Amino acid sequence: MIFGFAVKQKWSTMQIDFSKIQIRKIGNDEVELLTTYRMAYLSEMQGERSVEYQQQLKTELNQYFIQALANNSFFAFMAELNGETLSFGAMVLKKIPGDFNQSSYLEGDILNMYTAPFARRKGISAMILQELLNEARNRGVSKVALHTSKDGEKLYRRFGFAEPIYPVLELCL
Repeated sequence: MIFGFAVKQKWSTMQIDFSKIQIRKIGNDEVELLTTYRMAYLSEMQGERSVEYQQQLKTELNQYFIQALANNSFFAFMAELNGETLSFGAMVLKKIPGDFNQSSYLEGDILNMYTAPFARRKGISAMILQELLNEARNRGVSKVALHTSKDGEKLYRRFGFAEPIYPVLELCL
C-alpha cells in the first residue's frame, strides 16, 4: 500500500501541523522507498501498466537508485508526519563540460516531486523543494531544471523557475 492510503480520511479532514512535519534525506538503505514513490508518480502521470512490466521496472529502478546513490549523482528528501509519508522529491546530478568561465558545471534535474493525494495543496511540496534546492546549492549545482505538470507549475514559478535562457529543443528517440 503506497502512502498508507488507509489513513486518507483522517488526514484529509485535519489541518496539518507544519511544526511536526519531519523533512529528511532518504538514505542508501531506502532504495525500495525510492522505487515505491517513483512507481506511484509514474502510475499517476502515465497510467497503469501490466504487472509484468511493473515488476521489470521495479527491478531496474532499484538498480538505478543503488548505483546513483553510491556514486553520489542522486539525492532525495521526504516529508513525514506521525510515521506517515506525505511527500517526496529527488534530484539527479550531472557534470557537464564547461566553457571559458568555468571548466565544468554541475546541473540538477528534479524528478518525481510527489505528494500523496490526501496531503496536497498544503505547502508540503514547497518544503521538499526548498530542501532539494538547499542541497543543490551546498553541492555547487549551477542550474536546476525540471518537467512540470500544470498543477505543479505555480509552485515552481514561485521559487523562480522560468523558461530557459537559451532555446531548448528536444527529440524523443
